[in-house]
Amino acid sequence: MTPPPANEASAIRVLLVEDDDDVRLSTAQMLGLAGFEVEAFASVERVRPHIAFGVPAVVVCDVRLPRMSGTEWLVEVRGIDPELPVILVTGHGHIAMAVAAMRDGAYDFIEKPFTTERLVAIVRHAIERRQLALQVRSLREALDNWNGIQSVLIGRSAQMQRVRRNVMTLAGTSADVLIYGETGTGKEMVARCLHDHSERRREHFVPLNCGGLPEALAESELFGHEAGAFTSANRTRVGKFEYASGGTLFLDEIESMPMAVQIKLLRALQERSIERIGSNKPIPFDCRVVAASKEDLKALSDRQKFRADLYYRIGVAFIELPPLRERREDLPLLFEHFTLQAAKKYDRPAPVPSHAQLADLMAYAWPGNVRELRNVADRFVLGLLGERLTLLRASDEEVLPQALPQQVEAFERAVIVEALRQHQGDQPATAGALGIARQTLFDKLRKLGIAAEEFK
Repeated sequence: MTPPPANEASAIRVLLVEDDDDVRLSTAQMLGLAGFEVEAFASVERVRPHIAFGVPAVVVCDVRLPRMSGTEWLVEVRGIDPELPVILVTGHGHIAMAVAAMRDGAYDFIEKPFTTERLVAIVRHAIERRQLALQVRSLREALDNWNGIQSVLIGRSAQMQRVRRNVMTLAGTSADVLIYGETGTGKEMVARCLHDHSERRREHFVPLNCGGLPEALAESELFGHEAGAFTSANRTRVGKFEYASGGTLFLDEIESMPMAVQIKLLRALQERSIERIGSNKPIPFDCRVVAASKEDLKALSDRQKFRADLYYRIGVAFIELPPLRERREDLPLLFEHFTLQAAKKYDRPAPVPSHAQLADLMAYAWPGNVRELRNVADRFVLGLLGERLTLLRASDEEVLPQALPQQVEAFERAVIVEALRQHQGDQPATAGALGIARQTLFDKLRKLGIAAEEFK
């Protein structure tokens, strides 16, 4: 995620186009000594076969060339791959032409004679841009190719793979499920996946936020009431249990449910029937109950803040959602997913994050988890964020909740996973792209528990 040093630039080639033999040789040597992999060509005709959509390269091209100029060729290159950086080299008399070419899509231009430092700086920035563009393109292709539960519960981390396995294991059963997770981790999304991948998917999925349920209305909301049962009961009302029969009832923030309501909920779950307010007739229901909590219900029951018998009734199967800070390797994929969604929602182009912005995404603690990340992606697409995302940080405690070794390990894991994905699990190619020895990569994979075979 961080900008590559010069000795790692070999992953992206520099295609140099210059008809003057001496200038071509000296420029190629200059770039080679700076650590770049360079291929030099005397004309557009010779370099043309090396240009393709997604080619890992940047172009440095002289404006004055035989038969076809650099500015004319720029139009052709942009027709093949609009994101391929083309740096034009121009003489004193062609500045206006070069500026016009930049309006037409050239990445940058450099005026002859130029210094080594200026050329190397421009080429390195172009390579960083190309690497980002290819990473984003690869992420988008991965998102397009994912389907089913992978397209909803997004992530390559071991934690998210475990969540998806647990959901698919439980989806086909009738077991009630308790989902644990911090605010914003996607508990309702997991509950919907349990419903959508079960035989109940053709019936209702009924969510109810227990935290926003006034005690005076709770019984009516859950069980319904008959007309005339109380002053404002003008007509019969079907409660959530009846409405969810055949489907799934999702009780979010169940830890905030009043104690008096917990007693009635327990009885309903035990008997699998309810009575509307104002009626003595039991009404059986057949719905799966999925509950969610951001707090440990067992610990709450030990402190007598949640009924222990209700905890043991709903605590048949458990799914625990990890906070975003514990699966940082999923951040690039999730952020790209939300960026694409926001671009479609606001009818805006999907921007590409810079290295500094990606580094900020990886360093931030994400106290609001996936929900907060989605909001940041929205602001990113709307152009409301600067080059860095550090304004998101409310305090040092929020940004650095983990010890430094844990942060470094999480960042290193994310970088290695992303490189493996780009190179389809090819370990020698991944090691080369990361600028480390193959044995070093092997040792890191073993230490971090990463299986390269999963990316092939």
